[in-house]
Amino acid sequence: MSITVFVFGYYTVLLAASCIAAYFNQRAIFILVFSLTLVSFVLGIVGGAGALQAVAVFAGLLALAGMISYGFREFLIQMAEGDIGAPLRGNSTVFVLVIAALVVLAFISAAYGWGLTEIFVALAALMLILVPLSPDTAKELRTAPMTAAFGLFVVFTYAVLGIFAPWIAPHGEAEVIASAFAPADENMLLGADQLGRDMFSRIVYGTRNSVGLALAATVAAFFLGALAGLLAATKGGWFDQLMGRVADVIMSIPSLIFALLMLSIFGPHIQVIIIAVAVIYAPRVFRLTRAVAGNVVVMDYIEAAKLRGEGTWYLIRREILPNSTAPLVAEFGLEFCFVFLLVAGLSFLGLGIQPPTADWGSMVRENATLISFGDITPLIPAAAIALLTVAVNFVVDWMLFRSSGLKEK
Repeated sequence: MSITVFVFGYYTVLLAASCIAAYFNQRAIFILVFSLTLVSFVLGIVGGAGALQAVAVFAGLLALAGMISYGFREFLIQMAEGDIGAPLRGNSTVFVLVIAALVVLAFISAAYGWGLTEIFVALAALMLILVPLSPDTAKELRTAPMTAAFGLFVVFTYAVLGIFAPWIAPHGEAEVIASAFAPADENMLLGADQLGRDMFSRIVYGTRNSVGLALAATVAAFFLGALAGLLAATKGGWFDQLMGRVADVIMSIPSLIFALLMLSIFGPHIQVIIIAVAVIYAPRVFRLTRAVAGNVVVMDYIEAAKLRGEGTWYLIRREILPNSTAPLVAEFGLEFCFVFLLVAGLSFLGLGIQPPTADWGSMVRENATLISFGDITPLIPAAAIALLTVAVNFVVDWMLFRSSGLKEK
């Protein structure tokens, strides 16, 4: 009887939603809901009530993601319309100095064990988030698709998990609290790994370690590539040719082979991983920056600045870089995805972050045995990697659309 009630109620809700959408002339919603009704009808015939329940769960999760995305976008719009980032944009020099001071304090706190590292990092991240919130940003956010809003929410969630990992995780990342592969209980939401450590706590700490390492490597690669590209576009001549040939040589080497070679020679240390990844992906950033900046340096206002006697750094800082920001920010997101996947792959091969430090790639390898017994726990860190990659790509797609100058009809 319960199955009959579920099937009847399921189709009633879908058909009612379709009729309401059609009545109010919401064409996109009508097509989406009625398509789901037709798909459910076919799956119900083939797979029965079980297939309908799976479709209902998936549709519910999709609707929940849509509501969260809409609410988060509206929250950002309200904050941006209040122009809460105006005080931080008042003096760029002071802002940069404050951010640098917070970063230095975070490193000092981590080195001396003050216990304030998360606070300093959170303050720096909050300032970086609030700076672009202005009425102009609110206009852009109103036209942002739900996929971009969902991506922003996921990135925000990962940032909170990474920064406040010691406060969110119920146990330490290397703390043994149970037997090997112990099932989930009230103390362990996801059970234990091969050594008896809490999987949930290690996934939370893995957010900080995996994403933090990928972010640091991406920043290093982007700094090297963007700086070389801007200098090459501004100076030209032999320097431009030299940087171009160096980039061609590095890009001719497969990235995974180059990373494995570097780590095999110098060891799988964090510093070596960051340097190796930076060298691998800096040429990609160089090529894009060189192309974007090359279109800017031929403009009349650049020639006027040169005639005024302005130096190279002035041209880069005040003329070229502000007019190249949009594509470079989008490229940063793409590079982060590539770097993140490479770092996860290296960890899966045993050459990334070393035990007992929690890392998503190594967690998949260490607990892969559970899949043979029908336990999907090892797939959770893999899903965390995939979710962040998809979310960042959603945001990047939106930023590329904005920078292309195209407008939705």
